[in-house]
Amino acid sequence: MPNTDVSKTPVAVVTGGGRGIGKAIVQMLAEEGYRVAFNYHANAEAAGALEQEIKKNGGEAKATRVDIKDFDDVKKWIEETKSTFGRLDVLINNAGIVIDKPLMLMSRQDWDAVIDTNLSGMFNASRSSIVTFMKQKQGSIINISSLSGIIGLVGQSNYSATKGGMNAFTKALAKEVAGYGIRVNAVAPGYIETDILSGLKEEQRARINETIPLGRIGAPEDVARCVKFLLSPKATYITGQVIRVDGGLAIR
Repeated sequence: MPNTDVSKTPVAVVTGGGRGIGKAIVQMLAEEGYRVAFNYHANAEAAGALEQEIKKNGGEAKATRVDIKDFDDVKKWIEETKSTFGRLDVLINNAGIVIDKPLMLMSRQDWDAVIDTNLSGMFNASRSSIVTFMKQKQGSIINISSLSGIIGLVGQSNYSATKGGMNAFTKALAKEVAGYGIRVNAVAPGYIETDILSGLKEEQRARINETIPLGRIGAPEDVARCVKFLLSPKATYITGQVIRVDGGLAIR
């Protein structure tokens, strides 16, 4: 049940919240009683539909077009969110893109686009939120990483670099701000049913499922449930962790 005192109802910001894993996280947060601000880059229709869905179900959400690569744009969005909702409690760094190519075919533009979105975008949102968290001596940051940042995947040197950097950032920042009551964790999904996998043929899906000990590709809700746990009172002694949600794919 949402808190009836709106001023005490927690506020979460989700980057890239309009679809896929981000959408599942936004829906989960709304169900948990959070007021949610999320950004989108291009698909205004999907973001608007999600905002209306949450409002129809009695929640509160605001979708905003923000270029996550632009520090000033992100900073303005975070400030407007605090002004609109009156507080800020949680940041979910989810925005990311994939441009898969062998390094020998990867252009500088391919590299820069992934680095600027996935890694610099995380910095932009975290830097724009961290002072607020430090002043109030509470807050939680969860970075949506990837198994690619742990084991590396062929054709993903740019993507793996950003997600490996995200994991290292998570651990470093967790140490830096723990004394302020702020927790920083990462969730590293494996294969998840999102737009990235939408073009797979049935035989490709079958081959992937054979590599996953639990025998299936994950759902966005699997990732959202892990985020839910990390934000819950049951996880208040957990920080600096990179938690795999991969069906056992990377078991060693």
